Parts: sequence; C-alpha cells; structure tokens
Amino acid sequence: MPFVEVESPLLPGKPSPIHVRESGQGDPLVVLHSGWGWEAYPFDRQLAALGDEFRIVAPDRVGYGRSPALGTLRDGYHQEYAQETLAVMDALGIERAALWGHSDGAVIAAWMAVLAPQRVRGVVLEAVHFFRAKVASIDFFRTADRNPETFGPQVVDALRRDHGDPRWREIVGEGARAWLRIIERGQAEGGDVYDGRLGEIACPVLFLHGTRDPRTEPGEIEAARTVLRDGRIAWIDASHSPHSSPRAADEATRLAARFLRTLPP
Repeated sequence: MPFVEVESPLLPGKPSPIHVRESGQGDPLVVLHSGWGWEAYPFDRQLAALGDEFRIVAPDRVGYGRSPALGTLRDGYHQEYAQETLAVMDALGIERAALWGHSDGAVIAAWMAVLAPQRVRGVVLEAVHFFRAKVASIDFFRTADRNPETFGPQVVDALRRDHGDPRWREIVGEGARAWLRIIERGQAEGGDVYDGRLGEIACPVLFLHGTRDPRTEPGEIEAARTVLRDGRIAWIDASHSPHSSPRAADEATRLAARFLRTLPP
C-alpha cells in the first residue's frame, strides 16, 4: 500500500495521499525521517536488517518526498506531524506501535508518545532535540535557509532525488526558518521543544546519540533523560545520523533492535 489517505493538520480540509514505505512482518515499527526527508539519512539498512522481526512503516510526511507539497511550517509543527502520523497508523490499521525517529522525526515520535500514550509501546529517539535555544546551530540553520548548496553535492543530490528541484531548497529552507524561530524563542524564554511535557512519556525510551553530533548543545541529552521515568542513553561514535553512517550503522541497528525486543506488548 504505497499511499494512504489521511487528513493532516498541516493540510486541513481534505484527505491527503501520504506516501508510505512498508516492509517486513511482525510487531509494527514506525520509522520517522528527519527534517530533510528520507534520502538525506536513509533507513534502508534498517529496513533490510529488521524486516524479519518487525512490520516497518515509514511515511513521507506532508511536504516531503512523494507526499503532497507544503508551504510554511507553523510553530508547533512537531505536534501537528505527530497527529498526522497517528492518522497514518489509523489508516494502516495499526493500533499500537514502537517508534524510531531521527532528528526532527525523533521530536515528532516523542510528541506521539505524549499525545497518545496508549498507541506507543516504546520510542527510539535518535539525534533528538530538547532545548529550544540551540545557539550552536544558528549558523547551520542560516546556511540551510540562504545557501544550502554549500552542504555539498552529495547532500544536494540526495535532497534532489527525494524532493525534486527546486522543491528541495524550499523544504530545507522552511525547516531552517522554523528552527530559527524556535531558537529565538528559546533565547528569550528558555524551555524545551516539548513545552515541558516530555516527562509525560510513560513508555520506555532509548536515546540513540552520536558523541560528535554538531546539532547537540552541551548537556542537552542528559537533561532530556532526567525528566523521563524510563529512559536510557546509548552513545555511539558518530555524528548526527548514526543509523546511516557507514561506520556506525550496524551498531546503531544492533542497539535499537536490542531495545525494541525488550518492549512490553
């Protein structure tokens, strides 16, 4: 089933065709891509490695890949994408699932566990964000907004394959502008991207995080861990995407799979 029709809070008023990758068999595992989409940090190796144990569902969120285009990302878009993904689960007949989210997808996965705890068995939060005031990333997001070509031909080619040209620039730029607003609010007010609600997550959580992640503020992951009832951290010698790193992907998959196998029904 490559597409499902759902009404997304980001495109209200009529159902939208959401593109879904689906493979494997077993307990459902919903995989949530980053703010740059699937091809920038693909989970292809995980789909192949875990398909004998899990029914893996990986939607292109509205605005990405083969799903409908989207204009401005409103403040609070992580919560809206969480609601959209829950609607995708409904359309696929999935009552309850484990989640593995990367970067922006990890924030969305965490929001799903906050908003619908009965639907989530456990969460892998890879390269997750917690603080609003991610000041070390300001220059990165400004570059993503104004001159994303400087990230290099390999990155640009992946984004172009996923979203087309010039749409890839719009996706990267819009996400960057949304994060710059989040950071500005954090500098003024402090706080976190969950409005203080991350501690409401009741299911087990694994923070899967690269020791060299440039998008992480000092102490950020430890601070997120302290508010959870059942959270653990697995550090990997990697940058922002352990699961797609040639050197770290196998270790990331092994750690995530070990965690997923221990989840309660």
